[in-house]
Amino acid sequence: MTLLVTGGAGFIGSHFVLDWLAMSDESVVNLDKLTYAGNAHNLEPLTGDRRHVFVQGDIGDAALVGALLAQHRPRALINFAAESHVDRSIRGPGEFIQTNIVGTFQLLEQVRSHWGQLPQAEKSAFRLLHVSTDEVYGSLGANDPAFTENPRNEPNSPYSASKAASDHLVRAYHHTFGLPVLTTNCSNNYGPMQFPEKLIPLMIVNAQAGKPLPLYGDGRQIRDWLYVKDHCSAIRAVLDRGQVGQTYNVGGLNEKANLDIVHSVCDLLDELSPRADGQSYRKQITFVPDRPGHDRRYAIDARKIERDIGWKPAETFETGIRKTVQWYLDSPRWVAQVQSGAYREWVATQYVQA
Repeated sequence: MTLLVTGGAGFIGSHFVLDWLAMSDESVVNLDKLTYAGNAHNLEPLTGDRRHVFVQGDIGDAALVGALLAQHRPRALINFAAESHVDRSIRGPGEFIQTNIVGTFQLLEQVRSHWGQLPQAEKSAFRLLHVSTDEVYGSLGANDPAFTENPRNEPNSPYSASKAASDHLVRAYHHTFGLPVLTTNCSNNYGPMQFPEKLIPLMIVNAQAGKPLPLYGDGRQIRDWLYVKDHCSAIRAVLDRGQVGQTYNVGGLNEKANLDIVHSVCDLLDELSPRADGQSYRKQITFVPDRPGHDRRYAIDARKIERDIGWKPAETFETGIRKTVQWYLDSPRWVAQVQSGAYREWVATQYVQA
């Protein structure tokens, strides 16, 4: 038995592949384009493991995807492959349209063709699990109820609009063609091996380098924070027990403002790796002009996945953030490897101080 995982060298995808092979002997074929956010170093523990087959390539490459499906005959495909950073989508939306919409379409077409030719037993057992985001739902007011699985999608950035479009395509291929799909919409992930353009690793890396800790606007934007390994366990549960055609919200039950998140990171660094001058890392916090169209609040109602599948997160924010900060402190080689010249240039131009 085999899984085909797309985007399996990215942050969430690599954690999923590592956790899967730590718990199962079922092989994984891992297709990743290795863009700036795909990091082959994340998969170093699998070097020499014959259960892991890595293929560098694009989900939009129909011939390649079709060949992998025909050769390996996976029982399921889990699609992590996506451009996923709002800031980058504002500066350059084209890549997001190409990967998240056109790429997902090409992937669906190849899966539909492959699935339609399978023997009935394999056809009935096959699943395509599409990993998406809560950002497709739009923005909430301070007192609005949390997102459920059935709201009207109101994406507000090129990134979230492209992911909403991919969700709609997945849904359409189920209702029109009968493709056995599952969709998960997760809240903000954090944890080890996250590319340091995202909030938490950016704060850790900048703090250790003595650089400003840039926060958009007033820092009071609220997100629900989900530890990455909890997200991976949710995906395994949905793959195992999810109902075909259904969507499941995956949340961390940790609704917090960005400023509070940064304070938590600074306080942990003060404890685990104090500044030489004895001052708090909070002194490095710098407020910068807000990004265009910045959503104010996301919140996940994850009662469906707990009720129907029996999943809920194992980590509190306090336990997860401590593990995360400690990992970055213990992994200077990894941090150095991902901080290429292109990354440093992008960060320097993105967070312009007021």
